[in-house]
Amino acid sequence: MQMLLSLRSPHAAARLLTAAPASTPPSRAVRPPGPPRASASASVLNPGANAGSVPDGAKMPPQQRRRRSVAGIDQDELVEPDALADPDSSFYEINGVRLHHKVCSPEDKDKSSDQSLDNTVSDAGQSLIGLPILLLHGFGASVFSWSRVMRPLSRIARAKVLAFDRPAFGLTSRTTWSSDDTKPLNPYSMAFSVMVTLAFIDYLGAEKAVLVGHSAGCLVAVDAYFEAPERVAALVLVAPAIFAPRKTVKENKPGEPDRQTQKVPNDGNLPPNLFARVWGGFLELWKHIAGFVLKMITVIRDLVRFLYLKALVAFLQSPLGVILVRWVMDKFGILGVRNAWYDPSKVTDHDIQGYTKPLRSKGWETALIQHTISMIVDSASMSRVSISKRLSEISCPVLVVTGDTDRIVPAWNAERLAHAIPGATFEAIKCCGHLPQEERPQEFLSVVERFLRTVFGTPNEQMFQAAV
Repeated sequence: MQMLLSLRSPHAAARLLTAAPASTPPSRAVRPPGPPRASASASVLNPGANAGSVPDGAKMPPQQRRRRSVAGIDQDELVEPDALADPDSSFYEINGVRLHHKVCSPEDKDKSSDQSLDNTVSDAGQSLIGLPILLLHGFGASVFSWSRVMRPLSRIARAKVLAFDRPAFGLTSRTTWSSDDTKPLNPYSMAFSVMVTLAFIDYLGAEKAVLVGHSAGCLVAVDAYFEAPERVAALVLVAPAIFAPRKTVKENKPGEPDRQTQKVPNDGNLPPNLFARVWGGFLELWKHIAGFVLKMITVIRDLVRFLYLKALVAFLQSPLGVILVRWVMDKFGILGVRNAWYDPSKVTDHDIQGYTKPLRSKGWETALIQHTISMIVDSASMSRVSISKRLSEISCPVLVVTGDTDRIVPAWNAERLAHAIPGATFEAIKCCGHLPQEERPQEFLSVVERFLRTVFGTPNEQMFQAAV
């Protein structure tokens, strides 16, 4: 029998050993001296066995895979944005994008809002302004950033207040898009946000609305005004992330002659000077050479800038870009929220959870990258006129409100922005950071109510407001 086993193939031997009765143990060959050798039958019976394997009885428990976490959110258990919706959440689809939004009416009794803020709305606020308000959040924020003031604002305006999550933020659906996509418009572009803003005015059944933007949301509000000024009744720009232009015209001091009208001596009657003519021709030649050099520098600069932008976009679209976005959000996401407040110790766990909730949705990092790329492309577009150069064209009522200790958008920039807009009103809330509507909601509501009453109130209310 041993001879037959030795002549058969290892597979045949394994089959015979397996079929042998339990009461008849297989015969064993005497092992020669030396280190043990793995038999062929053993390798067949246990395909995972090798010379360096550990016996089953001595195996250590398997090592658990390290779970990824961003700002305390487990990235191995991401869900669709719809699954994170609140009871009062709604979705409105535009061009295949499901936009998360919330609507608050003056008759609503929302227990989730701060009821004490309703006391800040005066009796005069009961007058019928009758214009809906659209709230536009800033970069990295969402509908959550307006949760403290939505219901009081609806009572002030005596109309609906709507806040929505722009693509790449909040619970709005994430979608993939490329430059050769068949979709009509990049959902992460400024143009799409403007289109959605105007579409929500139609959604509310209104001809026009008051647009309230915060930080980067102010860019959307102002662009929406330039796109359709007849649809915007007023603008409220909160801590606006818009670069305010500097004054380029220097005013003359009293008694100082006008620089543009100063008389220049007339050299026509002076005797000709050969040296002056030669020198003038030399300077004219250098003028042409300098102009040519400047043109070449401009071309090279534009080329370098183009190549730099192409390389930056390619990096962001690579796996390294995704890793970088996760790292930045993990290291600076919560820190950025605390830094936006005048007193970071007042930031609650509820606030942190509200800002980190979108990190639980699938594709959040890819959408954020696409939004960043869209901003880069828009800023590099030569055909796009900077908003800062068009501020003087705004003719609707404008309120600019900011915190006096804003560390992200300095208060002096907001004040300078108000001076650049004809007739704009500027208000600075004391001891407040970048988020007045969250950190100082009572003061914020008072400022907005006073502005709306002044602009849209009855003549009696306007006289009362002027007396105050």
